[in-house]
Amino acid sequence: MENIHRVVIVGGGAGGLELATKLGNTLGKKKIAEVILIDAKKTHVWKPLLHEIAAGSLNPDKDELEYLAQAHWHHFKFRYGRVNQVDSKNKTVSIEPTYDIDGTEIIPLRKIKYDTLVLSVGSTVNDFNIPGAKEFAVALDTQDQAERFHQKLHNSILRAQTQKGSVRPGQLEVVIVGGGATGVELAAELHKATREMTAYGLDRVNPDRDISIYLVEASNRLLPALPPKISASVESELRKLNVKLFLAERVTKVTKEGIETQSGKKILSSLVVWAAGIKAPEFLSQIKDIETNSIHQIKVESTLQSTSDANIFAFGDCAACPVKPGSDVLVPPRAQAAHQQASMLYKSIKSRILKPNKALPKYVYKDYGSLVNLGRYSTVGNLMGSLLGGSMFIEGLIARLMYLMLYQMHLSALHGIVSVVFRLLSKIISRRTEARVKLH
Repeated sequence: MENIHRVVIVGGGAGGLELATKLGNTLGKKKIAEVILIDAKKTHVWKPLLHEIAAGSLNPDKDELEYLAQAHWHHFKFRYGRVNQVDSKNKTVSIEPTYDIDGTEIIPLRKIKYDTLVLSVGSTVNDFNIPGAKEFAVALDTQDQAERFHQKLHNSILRAQTQKGSVRPGQLEVVIVGGGATGVELAAELHKATREMTAYGLDRVNPDRDISIYLVEASNRLLPALPPKISASVESELRKLNVKLFLAERVTKVTKEGIETQSGKKILSSLVVWAAGIKAPEFLSQIKDIETNSIHQIKVESTLQSTSDANIFAFGDCAACPVKPGSDVLVPPRAQAAHQQASMLYKSIKSRILKPNKALPKYVYKDYGSLVNLGRYSTVGNLMGSLLGGSMFIEGLIARLMYLMLYQMHLSALHGIVSVVFRLLSKIISRRTEARVKLH
């Protein structure tokens, strides 16, 4: 194994895990290459589901995937730990030591050599250095953060149920900063989940009277990156749910008691979610001789190779990639883009190893539209390249089914269609014996 090509993939998100699985099933299985996936988590959860975990609508134990098991089944290797340094000169990545909860070192510092390095570390929330945002707001970048918010929400409702007197101002107010897809989907999911949670015997809490959801967006409309028709439809649905919308309001401070905006508004809340803006992990900017932009994304060519090192590839949210060769417009941070790029990279890496003199393909972004899921209330979106030759607005049941299909496509890439069918049947059978919301 020392003499074969080593492909190291850093980041086990949707794109990174799909790429590792495909390469493992072909190059890894045939011992043509050694494929190694590195991630700071032991399990994988599809990131678009994090708002459901935060609301308690989804139990992550039933939807998470063990990296070690996936590696065993699909002929690649998994290394647990957080990459903190890349040495492009010596072609190595360094993984921080990992520790037990009592501080005992489990795994020491490691360095792994690579021939081809793929960075797919995704993005983190961008708090724009707003005072108090890091200390008092919860982001939804990881499963741990989503579960942390759910625990805070659940505990707040339990406290209100058992305390003497009425609910205090700010105790059950939830403020969501950011009116993008994560923000609006979380607002709708919280509306549903809090009502289901209080239905399970928490009779002293009246969700219509005691629980308020605020959504604050700096732009003058929700979902500013999507077509206005989708924004208008989503805004209408959220107003029906009595979600309090503050548009064209920029948050200037977050405190333990709530938030403050540039217009002087103060909203009391002990539950603040920050879902405004993204940036790539900062360690990417610390890689020597690698070009990054102001939000730490690695600048890549249309081949997804770094502009300064042909042995380093980057894709997904952590890459600043043109939508087509020669364009100054960058690929938007969407799941569909990461999926498209992972599919192309699979072909590129195979070609790089098996046909090293062949030119690599160039990525061209294809926008198939956008879908925004408001849970059981509605799903809206637009499809690009429809039979009408442009963009087609969809909503309701059809949009909901198409949204659900996106997740099933991700699972099919990891497990195959047969496994996904049996998984769906299992969920249907067990649905009657499970609570509709996580109660712990």
